[in-house]
Amino acid sequence: MFLEAIQRILATSGFAALTWQHLVMIAVACVLVYLAVARKFEPLLLLPIAFGMLLANLPLAGLMAGPLGTEPGGLLYYLYQGVKLGIYPSLIFLGIGAMTDFGPLIARPSSLFLGAGAQFGIIIAFLVAIALGFDPKAASSIGIIGGADGPTAIYLTTRLKPELLPAIAIAAYSYMALIPLIQPPFMRLLTTRKERETRMHQLREVSKLERVAFPVVVAILCTLLLPAVAPLIGMLMLGNLFRESGVVERLSDTAQNALINIVTIFLGVTVGATAVGERFLKPETLAIIGLGLMAFVFSTIGGLLLGKLMYWLSGGKVNPLIGSAGVSAVPMAARVSQIEGQRANPANYLLMHAMGPNVAGVIGSAVAAGVLLSLFGGG
Repeated sequence: MFLEAIQRILATSGFAALTWQHLVMIAVACVLVYLAVARKFEPLLLLPIAFGMLLANLPLAGLMAGPLGTEPGGLLYYLYQGVKLGIYPSLIFLGIGAMTDFGPLIARPSSLFLGAGAQFGIIIAFLVAIALGFDPKAASSIGIIGGADGPTAIYLTTRLKPELLPAIAIAAYSYMALIPLIQPPFMRLLTTRKERETRMHQLREVSKLERVAFPVVVAILCTLLLPAVAPLIGMLMLGNLFRESGVVERLSDTAQNALINIVTIFLGVTVGATAVGERFLKPETLAIIGLGLMAFVFSTIGGLLLGKLMYWLSGGKVNPLIGSAGVSAVPMAARVSQIEGQRANPANYLLMHAMGPNVAGVIGSAVAAGVLLSLFGGG
């Protein structure tokens, strides 16, 4: 009788329901946990994503939707509605706005062109994805990986091709974490030593009026031009207005810390939980990961080439290395520009100059998502 009870327990346990797909995804989740903890690859997002993936691939736990969607979902299913409805990415943009200093961009508006140039990878990945047989909605979701902006990639994918969300999100955040490895070889390949040695003059002082007016003007112009991007741009600029107004310190502090930390946990865990083995382990997942790397590379190249053009137009006053910071991984891409600039010339201080294109890239990737939503979001 005791043996029968043990057999019954084992027969109804998750061990009996384990498949090879579950085992593979559990192994992948453990590798991602290692990368987040031991190698510190974007741990604030990679760790919750990895653990969400782990939980979703433990059979019969019921944390997401029930079998075949016939049973009520579990805890993570309901938390995931914030991703599905676009709430979490918008709230993260609120926190990003509260943490972001747009001063370098205001001081040098030409940085907008560098931010725009670094969206080049979105176009290339979109076109290649179409050539490989992906439909326009899937190609748009893949291309946006090149914007180096995880919340924007999640926001766009949930509206155009939600079934691709696990692969898109994991590719986007993994490559963001690997920017210090991906960008430097192309920065050295596409620029001369003389260009990398270029020292830039200190940026002008930006007035409080300019700082307060900037988020209001950008919110109006971008939302009128691309209404589809209003949730992202609106929250980004509201957060920045909290920061720059100087009259709502408590709200600014909450947006920068408590709110964005809570939402990051919910977003990471639930996005990871969508990576269930049966749906994730497909050939198209590998294609998406490869195309995502291509998008990152060409975004870096686009920013650098535009940086070289500005170097030439300015008579050698703009260091083209700041162009690679046009990808919107803030502030990591700007730090890479600083490191490479100092490697060529120890007297180089490019960080604040690179922050202009860097924050311009945040706006640029959101605008690119708005364009794609406007073109392919219907039906």
